Amino acid sequence: MTPTPPPAPEYRIEDLAHRSGATVRTIRAYQDKGLLPKPERRGRANVYDDSHLARLRQIADLLERGYTLASIKELLQAWDEGRGLGRVLGLVAEVDGPWSDEESGHVSRAELDELFGGERDEAAVAEAVALGVLEPLPGKDGVFRVPSPQELSVAAELHRAGVPLLAITEQLRELRGQVEHIAARFLEFTDEHVFARYTGPHLAGADASEAADLVRRLRPLAQQTVEAELARAMQKLATRSLRAHLRSAGASTTAPAPGAAPRTEQVRLPAGTVEAVRDLVGESRTPAFIAAAADREVRARTMDRMAAEHGKGGTERVDRAEPAERAAGRVPGD
Repeated sequence: MTPTPPPAPEYRIEDLAHRSGATVRTIRAYQDKGLLPKPERRGRANVYDDSHLARLRQIADLLERGYTLASIKELLQAWDEGRGLGRVLGLVAEVDGPWSDEESGHVSRAELDELFGGERDEAAVAEAVALGVLEPLPGKDGVFRVPSPQELSVAAELHRAGVPLLAITEQLRELRGQVEHIAARFLEFTDEHVFARYTGPHLAGADASEAADLVRRLRPLAQQTVEAELARAMQKLATRSLRAHLRSAGASTTAPAPGAAPRTEQVRLPAGTVEAVRDLVGESRTPAFIAAAADREVRARTMDRMAAEHGKGGTERVDRAEPAERAAGRVPGD
């Protein structure tokens, strides 16, 4: 005679909380969010079984791996529909994983103050925390996780160049909004032309694996494209800015009063003239060359005027003296 199998374990919500490590409140919240199946109703009591316990342990494991509740809900739905949780997890891991090879670091408050020249600015630190540049470590007072040490290094270098800390954080806030717009446009582009075939209510395991491979291959393309375009734009705009400064670099210096410092005035010159001078003598000598050329031209014109006045004055003297000399009989040829 075949023995009767023992009945499946059943739990009240308090027992389920004890076995799973979750609180009663958390279990009810998972039910409300659709993460946990509804229990069986028996009279006035809710009865849970091992499937609920297994689901709670799955949720705890995914939370440990860094998934959000929204992502976990999608993953568990994929599992329930038989789409292969492992492959779907692989796709989510590729998307949720780091999009940079840079490794995070840690910095103490003392090291942070030293990095920024000994300046202790609570408002700037609070801004950096709000932006996620610094992340306070739980249980370690005055120690921060630095998701991007490179970004922190750039901020320190800008501060050493004279940029105020709050100006740096404000610039980062503005830059982040612009970069997120670029990222959104890139994702729209790839969704439309690459990932459209993977969307829909059912994502097969093979499709999930193929999509994960595509994400892995395409991930660096956005960064490479932005880096190349940023370099091009910086060269273009920096050159334009330099030319604007050089256009106002020509100066004429007038003769100072005895003991006074030379007075210099800014003079705007045609851009083509400045570029021609730069090609001739080099960028660093352009202002001095323009000043010397202007000074030489002024001196040459002054000398020409003096010579002309001298020649004109001599002629008039001879003409005025001629009648008197003739009257005295001292003019040759009379």
